[in-house]
Amino acid sequence: MSNTPNSNYQNSEEDDLLPEYNFDYRQARPNRFAAEKSQFPVTVTLDADVAEVFTTSEAVNHALRTILSAIPKR
Repeated sequence: MSNTPNSNYQNSEEDDLLPEYNFDYRQARPNRFAAEKSQFPVTVTLDADVAEVFTTSEAVNHALRTILSAIPKR
């Protein structure tokens, strides 16, 4: 890694970050909080004209659920 652009970087006295950290992944444990929520929120970007009408995520979800209720279930 001596050819990286930051290889000549020297820490200043007020900088408390090291240029490199060595983590021992053999001591890592699974995240005990990861299983609590099985569904992750999805981020969607709205076009500006749609965002003017639906100003909150609740409004968007309500409209989408209304549309979904009109679609026949298989």
